[in-house]
Amino acid sequence: MSALHHIELWVPDLAATRRSWGWLLGQLGWELDEFGPTSFALSHEDVYLFVEQSPAQLGHRHDRLAPGVNHLAFHAGPRERLDELVAAAPAYGWTLLFPDRHPYAGGPEHYAAYLEDTDRYEVELVAG
Repeated sequence: MSALHHIELWVPDLAATRRSWGWLLGQLGWELDEFGPTSFALSHEDVYLFVEQSPAQLGHRHDRLAPGVNHLAFHAGPRERLDELVAAAPAYGWTLLFPDRHPYAGGPEHYAAYLEDTDRYEVELVAG
């Protein structure tokens, strides 16, 4: 068996990330597992996202356009639920990317939203 175990995300502003990612993943059914002075984790079934503001970070700015992971994609449920999340997301620090092509920025058969948080991390929400 080979399944994803966890993802570790280093962030420059833990409080802002907890607000944006904590809200969004909570809406998608993820559970907040722990919170400490420099980290927290969210889990869904057997997978978890560990978020840390590490003192070992070399920089304080994320660039999703540089080599590395560009974004994480999540199932968002039906189209109506995705639309609700997109409407509420700005209040939690998310900006809609590609608004001129939304909700088909990924192609005519792909109903999705691409969101960016205040630290420029991107998520893709895919309607099922």
